[in-house]
Amino acid sequence: MPKFKAMQSTLKITLFFFFMVSLLLHVSPCLSFTSFVFGDSLVDAGNNDYLFTLSKADSPPYGIDFTPSGGRPTGRFTNGRTISDILGQALGAKTFPPPYLSPGSASNAITVGINYASGASGILDETGTVFIGRIPLGAQIDYFQKSRSYMVSAMGENGTREFLREAILSITIGSNDVLNYFQPSVPFLGEENKVSATAFQDLMVSNFTLQLKRLYGLGARKFVVVGVGPLGCIPFVRALFLVPGGKCSAEVNTFVQGYNNKLRAALDRLNREMGPEAIFVHANSYDVFSRILRNYAQFGFENAEDPCCGGYFPPFVCFQGSDANTSSSLCEDRSKYLFWDAYHPTEAANIIVSENLLNGGQSVSSPINIRELYRSSPS
Repeated sequence: MPKFKAMQSTLKITLFFFFMVSLLLHVSPCLSFTSFVFGDSLVDAGNNDYLFTLSKADSPPYGIDFTPSGGRPTGRFTNGRTISDILGQALGAKTFPPPYLSPGSASNAITVGINYASGASGILDETGTVFIGRIPLGAQIDYFQKSRSYMVSAMGENGTREFLREAILSITIGSNDVLNYFQPSVPFLGEENKVSATAFQDLMVSNFTLQLKRLYGLGARKFVVVGVGPLGCIPFVRALFLVPGGKCSAEVNTFVQGYNNKLRAALDRLNREMGPEAIFVHANSYDVFSRILRNYAQFGFENAEDPCCGGYFPPFVCFQGSDANTSSSLCEDRSKYLFWDAYHPTEAANIIVSENLLNGGQSVSSPINIRELYRSSPS
């Protein structure tokens, strides 16, 4: 009899254990923050380190303020964290989604997520060809499809659908498409075939919309789509167009604003078409960054024009040589500069932009902000 009671007790403990494991497996996607990051160098976490490309951030002083690496370069095109890094931490991520191309990244698809972003990439496949290697948006989504296959093998089709229903997909792309449109043409090709600004904006938006629908078809339901910032104010464009101090390229910024307006309208249409099944958040980085530029001193910056690293004139190369004579110039206090290099913001700027996108009103993130998106559950 005592032996039978002991067996009963063991059976109860075993059943309880399996019940708890089953419960944890069922709710685990809701307990942790999972994100899949797509985009260009603004959010690249190191994919370009594994490509033959001219667009790399794998040498010092890149990453000098990135604490997890001890200040060593990770392939991020800034001195510290990117916007997607900061947003993830704010929403409870325990670690950063690894680059898709890094060894052993596949299993992260069902935990923290994966980063597919690639420096020099664009919405259009042709964007960034001058840099040779890069992963265009369409190819990034091809990689996501492969990650989805891994999820299905690990969790089954139904489990994968439930998992992706709660994951957040952020897409930060379009800047390189705009820059390629305005940069001098590739030698021997000329400009006679250059389309109008309106036609190019429409081409960007239509291609972007198709890729967002692909992601929706693969099971994604929560989207953060970051618009293009005021490119007319970055050091590279100001030097390219010989813009005087304190000014920005009105031509470039007008183009960007036109594109952003069309992108937001496209996202509004997608929200109406998908109904409650999906949420597409438009993150208005243009207005946020413009406000920082106009009032930079109020945000704690001392310089809102020059790059911290790479000097004040072309070619703006940011690197660290064997001694001071072979290194590019580097500002003394990185927290006081808005721009890290000729193209990218400093971590200090990324923190402010992220905070606005996370908790801002509808003029910044619409129809809801990113924190509200994280808490929402598409039906």
